[in-house]
Amino acid sequence: MASVPSLASSVHQRVADALVSALPEAGAADPLLRRSDRADFQANGILALAKKAKANPRELATTVVEGLDKGGVIEEIEVSGPGFLNITVSDRAIVETLAARAADARLGVPVNGNAGTTVIDYAQPNVAKEMHVGHLRSAVIGAAMVEILEFTGEQVVRRHHIGDWGTQFGMLIQYLIEHPHELDHKAAAGSAAEDTAASGEEAMSNLNRLYKASRALFDSDEEFKTRARARVVDLQAGDEQTLALWQRFVDESKIYFYSVFNKLDMDIRDADIVGESGYNDMLVETCRLLEESGVAVRSEGALCVFFEEFKGPDGNPTPLIVQKSDGGFGYAATDLSAIRDRVGNLKANSLLYVVDARQGLHFKMVFETARRAGWLNEDTKAVQLAFGTVLGADGKPFKTREGETVRLVDLLDEAIDRAAAVVREKAQDLTEQEIAERGAQVGIGAVKYADLSTSAARDYKFDLDQMVSLTGDTSVYLQYAYARIQSILRKAGDAKPAAHAELALTPSERALGLHLDGFGELIAEAAAEYAPHKLAAYLYQLASLYTTFYAECPVLKADTPEQVENRLFLCDLTARTLTKGMSLLGIRTPERL
Repeated sequence: MASVPSLASSVHQRVADALVSALPEAGAADPLLRRSDRADFQANGILALAKKAKANPRELATTVVEGLDKGGVIEEIEVSGPGFLNITVSDRAIVETLAARAADARLGVPVNGNAGTTVIDYAQPNVAKEMHVGHLRSAVIGAAMVEILEFTGEQVVRRHHIGDWGTQFGMLIQYLIEHPHELDHKAAAGSAAEDTAASGEEAMSNLNRLYKASRALFDSDEEFKTRARARVVDLQAGDEQTLALWQRFVDESKIYFYSVFNKLDMDIRDADIVGESGYNDMLVETCRLLEESGVAVRSEGALCVFFEEFKGPDGNPTPLIVQKSDGGFGYAATDLSAIRDRVGNLKANSLLYVVDARQGLHFKMVFETARRAGWLNEDTKAVQLAFGTVLGADGKPFKTREGETVRLVDLLDEAIDRAAAVVREKAQDLTEQEIAERGAQVGIGAVKYADLSTSAARDYKFDLDQMVSLTGDTSVYLQYAYARIQSILRKAGDAKPAAHAELALTPSERALGLHLDGFGELIAEAAAEYAPHKLAAYLYQLASLYTTFYAECPVLKADTPEQVENRLFLCDLTARTLTKGMSLLGIRTPERL
């Protein structure tokens, strides 16, 4: 089905057409339409146009109103103040537009016919290292942007740029050669989910134990240190035995990664994991291209790119070091090679990096280097979706009481336990298994929503008590709104949702209907601005407007059968919009809570 124009876009077009008729010399004019508390919409663009044309703004506004095609959409329009237009749409137009949305599986949200290909770099754990709270935001924000962009029609390529190359692997591989059974697994038994979690915990336990033991030996035994450093050379040279053992570390780490991502209810695919090693064969050519083009120059033996706009504390330009003086490659060489691969081989139009804000300077220099080299241009952009820090209750970076970084899996387990307690308190007819399932959906949803409802650039406090609260701006509030609607629809019996455009709407029905109609425009805005928090804010307002509607408008005990059907229709469309919006944020909406 074709996309459904919103009432806002329809009103905008009608006012714009009337403006052109009233003031043809101004050409195309933007009426600056917005939602208003004085009417449904207010057009504020006439004042600026009148000033430019040296016309009286109220007279111009009056001329616009006289020439406006209301077309069954606009019920009432009045001139206010120095030429503002207060516009009220008809109840019939609201219901008819919503009915068109309800008839479409996509709720009338258009697919962008000019969409391109975006590579999203997110969820970047490190091989042989434990995932901690600092890994949460990249994963959650990135996964939401994947869903939002794909829903708008964008071709999305996921990339998980894991840290899987470097000096520590010489130490780990050499230790494994000398202690060959350190990564052996014990047999596990239980449900699939339990087995996944148990395998993940065992994999991480093995890696932690091996890392600590190899580090202790590396620090205390000079001969082992020499062998470990030689092993790094073997790794980079592609020695078969060394690469095979390195692969064991990668595979063991993936068992652990997948167990954590599975708990986060996230789909991470093997084919999308391309670590630092994936670009190893490109590094020499990347350096050659940069040096031959003059983008990078040798400075004290290192290959550097200099920027006048980025200066250090001493006032001298801060260089981006692509290749070290000893011939080793830095992160910049890998990141620049990744850009070449994503633009040249994956044919990306947009590169989106969901990376900690503290790496902002690095990415500014990498992107500028790629632009100078011609790998990024007007047709291909790179953007860092920079995110802030997860804070504890004290407003400082989230740590354990001992000052250690919080393990991500522990944080998720606690969220699930808290949520299960809330579900159990409210549950009326749920089994223990259902309570456990809902607890996981509510707990993980609470963690994701707390992250996504905050602008990515801002820090936010991790407060589990607030996250699983039934009131306030939480995912639980939204999930309960959805479950309440499902309960009403189950109790409706023979009455079915049906739109009745002939009925007059109450103020709370109008407010809910107009908000539902803005879903498509909101999705387009969230996609264009890489702003999942705007979708979260829309959904919270939707649930709040539904709560007001539910309190003020009896649904099953409405005055007439037609009114029952129309209110069931509003309930049903609200539920469909909630569940679609929540799914784009990676959050489930249980039918019963």
